[in-house]
Amino acid sequence: MLDILHDGVFVRNGREIITNPTIEKTEAANNTMAYGILNAHNSQKSDGLMHLKFDALASHDITYVGVIQTVRAAEKDFDKFPVPYVLTNCHNSLCAVGGTTNSDDHAFGLSAAKKYGGVFVPPHIAVIHQYVREEIAAGGKMVLGSDSHTRYGALGTMGIGEGGGELVKQILGRTYDVARPQVVGVMLTGEPRAGVGPQDVALALIGAVFESGFVKNKVLEFFGSGVANLSMDFRMGVDVMTTETTCLSSIWETDAKTEEFYALHNRASDYKKIAPAEIAYYDGLIKINLSEVVPLIAMPFHPSNVFKIEDMDRNMRIDQGIIAGCAGGLYESICGAAEILQDKGLGFPLAVYPASQPMFLSLTENGIIAKLMREGVIVKTAFCGPCFGAGDVPRNNGFSIRHVTRNFPNREGAKPNMNQEASVALMDALSIAATAANGGKLTPADKLISQIPRYFFDSKIYAKQIYKGVNKPDKAAELAYGPGIRDWPEFKPLGENMLLYVASVITDPVTTTDELIPSGETSTFRSNPYALAEHTLSRKDPEYVGRAKRAATVEIPSAVKALPEFSENLAVGSLVYARKPGDGSAREQAASCQRVLGGLANIAEEYATKRYRSNLINWGMLPFIFGEEPPFECEDFVYIPNIREKVEKLEQKIPAIVIGKNGGTREITLELVLTATEAEALLAGCLINLYKN
Repeated sequence: MLDILHDGVFVRNGREIITNPTIEKTEAANNTMAYGILNAHNSQKSDGLMHLKFDALASHDITYVGVIQTVRAAEKDFDKFPVPYVLTNCHNSLCAVGGTTNSDDHAFGLSAAKKYGGVFVPPHIAVIHQYVREEIAAGGKMVLGSDSHTRYGALGTMGIGEGGGELVKQILGRTYDVARPQVVGVMLTGEPRAGVGPQDVALALIGAVFESGFVKNKVLEFFGSGVANLSMDFRMGVDVMTTETTCLSSIWETDAKTEEFYALHNRASDYKKIAPAEIAYYDGLIKINLSEVVPLIAMPFHPSNVFKIEDMDRNMRIDQGIIAGCAGGLYESICGAAEILQDKGLGFPLAVYPASQPMFLSLTENGIIAKLMREGVIVKTAFCGPCFGAGDVPRNNGFSIRHVTRNFPNREGAKPNMNQEASVALMDALSIAATAANGGKLTPADKLISQIPRYFFDSKIYAKQIYKGVNKPDKAAELAYGPGIRDWPEFKPLGENMLLYVASVITDPVTTTDELIPSGETSTFRSNPYALAEHTLSRKDPEYVGRAKRAATVEIPSAVKALPEFSENLAVGSLVYARKPGDGSAREQAASCQRVLGGLANIAEEYATKRYRSNLINWGMLPFIFGEEPPFECEDFVYIPNIREKVEKLEQKIPAIVIGKNGGTREITLELVLTATEAEALLAGCLINLYKN
């Protein structure tokens, strides 16, 4: 089914591995599709890094307020978005909790689109990634989004999901700086068997590479004879899930089906033929025989926890099913589910969310919605809630099967701090439908779907609902502030010396951004940094917030003052230790909340994703590395003399002293690897300060 080659390989025409290439490795590496696009977007080539400028930006309603507030704090005379910036409303669109907060954010977003020349997509009209697929993606272009599932590779567009700080840089004319990423080829052969959908292929890939970190921060490049055997919906359904491999981005070869997609969406000129050059070099290769992929399930609590459905307990109790979002709520997945369910009824409650209103309309006109409703399916509007815990929360100890992007702990909306637990398994829409049709017994789909009616895209829905103000800023427009929208606090520049109060020590193998700052109900507070910060680490370490606040007033121990290196010129703040923090969401609040509470640093064995490390730096927190067991406990201290000087000099080995609660001391060496640009942000105290100054 899947074979991994960890060593570099040369590939001819995206179809065969060759061992006697006629060109050098360096030249062949630039022959990939990825580097054809990356090199075209690289604005500077002198320092070994890539300095990328993107063609478009995208955010949703739990990130765009923070992005715009950061831009305004950094540059008070800001007056125009430099590239198309799409503000969608697909996360807090229920407006069900928090009073007027969510609606106030939406009013702010519309006013910002008018004032600065952006695109505003109202609630229930489209989930962020489906809108970008339909209206923004274009062959050979790049899109940066403040959502981790920013992936449009199947359309020949490289998408990267990052924290809001990276969008701020683009808006203010700076660049996205990254070391030249490696490219891993994904060679597809064969064609899917009956009952296999895009989620099955995606889970096979995630299950094979996540734990080893084989593709971490690399680009996945899809090619091979099997690509032509996949519809565009199938390709997009696989592509959006590549985020769960921890790769940086993705790109696919394009063909007549891709061209048809653009033409169908009234954008024929945005199609571009993209394919690897005759001989391309890849830093690794994953070979997937689509014919051998079987229906899979990712059990709680990670998309990589993959098993064959046929090997599972068929009598497992299932309380709920959901097909939704940028991964599951696609036209063909919904049509296939309807065909499998026809005249069968449901073995458990099932909800379906088409990913956009034009898609919903086509499903309605083609009779698919009627078929679903006759079988008892609840059909809802475009919404991302089932992916992060807003709406459709199962009962306590409930088990939900979902075709969505993630099944992290409490992504279904349960609150463990209130003694609520539930769980989600990921499956393809086809197998969810087969399970529902079989009385709720876990069942792999085995039906060849044959009755998918042609999809028609009606752009009039968007024309009547969406504000499109690209290149039309209205300087006289006023931003609409609600009481839940607060400015960022002032952050001080990096001190000469640093004393860190250990506020949390997390020794789990991986710490997700959901655990650093929970999703779900806390999304209501995303526009209020003070209110949101109160929820930091609430599910993982409920005492953290109190400890972090204590760092500002804690008495400096006499053992610290007795150190020969001690200086009164001292910055005191809190520290979070985690072995591998930052897996999952791009949400910058996982870092900014720590900073609001006085955080100055993280220490980790490694960082799970580039985006979490970038978030730390953009908010002025040092991303230290320490490869040994943590030599401290909560409420110990770590003293780092001359830290400002060491950051200025880009020193990588940072001597530090651990001072225990009992007064004992231990010398350690932390690692801090920074680029000059990253050091500038840290010295300034955060991105806002850097640009303001």
